[in-house]
Amino acid sequence: MATEDLPSDFDIVILGTGLTESVVAAACSRVGQRVLHLDRRSYYAGNWASFTFNGLLTWIQEQNEEPKPEEVRDWSGLTEEGEELIHLSQADSASITNLQVFSYVSEEEEEEEAANTTEEEKAADEEAVKESSETESADSKEDDEEEEGAGEEEEQVRKSQRINQAEGEEPEVDQPRPSPSSQSEPSRKKISYAQLVKEGRRYNIDLVSKLLFSRGSLVDLLIKSNVSRYAEFKNVTRILTYRHGNIEQVPCSRADVFASRQLSVVEKRKLMRFLTSCVEETEEQTAYHGRPYLEFLQDQQLGDNLQHFLLHSIAMAAEDTPTEEGLASTRHFLRSLGRYGNTPFLFPVYGLGEIPQCFCRMSAVFGGIYCLRHSVHCLIVDRDANRCKAVIDSRGQRISCSHIVMETSYLDRSKVATPSRFLSRAVLITDSSVLPSESDQQISMVTVPPEGGSPAVKMVELSPSSMTCIPGTYLVHLTCRSVGSAHQDLSPLVTRMFRTTESQEEDRRPSVLWSLYFNMADGTASQVEGQPLPSNVHICHGPDSALGHEDAVQQAASIFQSILPEEEFCPPAPNPEDIVYDGDNTSTGTRGTRSCRALDLKNVQLEPEQNQNQGNPE
Repeated sequence: MATEDLPSDFDIVILGTGLTESVVAAACSRVGQRVLHLDRRSYYAGNWASFTFNGLLTWIQEQNEEPKPEEVRDWSGLTEEGEELIHLSQADSASITNLQVFSYVSEEEEEEEAANTTEEEKAADEEAVKESSETESADSKEDDEEEEGAGEEEEQVRKSQRINQAEGEEPEVDQPRPSPSSQSEPSRKKISYAQLVKEGRRYNIDLVSKLLFSRGSLVDLLIKSNVSRYAEFKNVTRILTYRHGNIEQVPCSRADVFASRQLSVVEKRKLMRFLTSCVEETEEQTAYHGRPYLEFLQDQQLGDNLQHFLLHSIAMAAEDTPTEEGLASTRHFLRSLGRYGNTPFLFPVYGLGEIPQCFCRMSAVFGGIYCLRHSVHCLIVDRDANRCKAVIDSRGQRISCSHIVMETSYLDRSKVATPSRFLSRAVLITDSSVLPSESDQQISMVTVPPEGGSPAVKMVELSPSSMTCIPGTYLVHLTCRSVGSAHQDLSPLVTRMFRTTESQEEDRRPSVLWSLYFNMADGTASQVEGQPLPSNVHICHGPDSALGHEDAVQQAASIFQSILPEEEFCPPAPNPEDIVYDGDNTSTGTRGTRSCRALDLKNVQLEPEQNQNQGNPE
């Protein structure tokens, strides 16, 4: 929407389009609130965003630029008596640090290879032309001899041709001759940096790496609110673990357990008995509260194999995690099994950045107004009531509102404490899977337990079926809690699991074509310092270190309830075919129904349980 057309009065102004802010916007718009949703960036989702390869390169360049000094303008002329200003930051806070990029392919290699290929193709074409000329000469000579021969020989040739055609054989002149270059081309084909850039729009690279638990709060919210029809999902097909230098598949479901060749018959029985006993809490489990989960597993007479799978791959816990937390994580894992497949996880097609945009779309359907590259310079606060009455945007327009929702980066840096925790992230583009299989459509979750003082690492490997990378490549995300820089934390593991340099030796490990390392602030570690903010200003923090989205959904629900305690959080939206116009007395709301009809919703997906990409529901 054009800036000059912005109305001057809203119920709620939201700054930032991250997941939490987008859910709040959708929930408020759905119950009839007038929502203005702004973002100073040129893209949606903030630190939850997904980029094409080219877009990611632009983002990296922007992150490496020196921040420009902020100009503080005098907006006092827009205030009234009894009001004061709170200035906001106009630049992103230092939530992203230590960016390092490595490319293991070059355009020069591709150019040399292309030149060699061209010379070989040229030689092959000349040879093919020469063979064709010789064949034509030989054929014409044979034709002359046949014309000069006796009638009986000619008749025998015709009979022979008829017999060959009757048996399904084609005349030799019609049979295509494969060229030597086409036969050897697949073995020479390599992915180059030039190709990554050329096909960069087919990549969807997430800044944050998470998965959706099939019975998690985000999936329940997507289904309840009908937002799931705006997206498609894929089932994560494999749970893997890195152990003793090898990748092993973790048996999760009953079918996986009994099909596993890694476990003995006794271990299979013990594992099934333990998983069954975990469904409900028992007195024995209660007795271990406050004690390490590993101790509880050891006392269950489980071997090293089962302890590793249960601790690191199913509960995804540390050795000193309390038993009650470990069992809660195990139950959450087990409850999500079987809803859409043999693993408990889903992944959105085209990347996690789609989810915030889906909620933004729902907000727009019900009247929310969106402006990217548009910011708010300051808040106007009533001194006596300590409430925000209005905001002043980047064009100097005063916009009245009842509530403000903003991400942490919009606060002045003097009011935000330096994050005490960071996440280390690595994004790799590789040429093959860490565990090759007959199917090239695998989406894998890999757990790497802590070793030698290094933190535990969660790795997600995406195949082209997720629409996040081009055919012939895989997209790998690694995440762990930061000890040092992302490169220091994750590069040793990358070196063990992947090839990062050209090598003449035979090696089955996947090769890394391109990699990015960076540290991201753990959103749960952000704290507001100094003078308390006005009571109607609500702060959203960024992504946390958990694999799921529970924190973001709970945060959004809490903010919504503090704004509208009497309203239902994200009630179901009507299906487009159920919307009926009834003059000005439409029950759904005039603003919402008009927006619904304005958008083309005929191609949106049904809720995840009806999506064929995710398998059959229970």
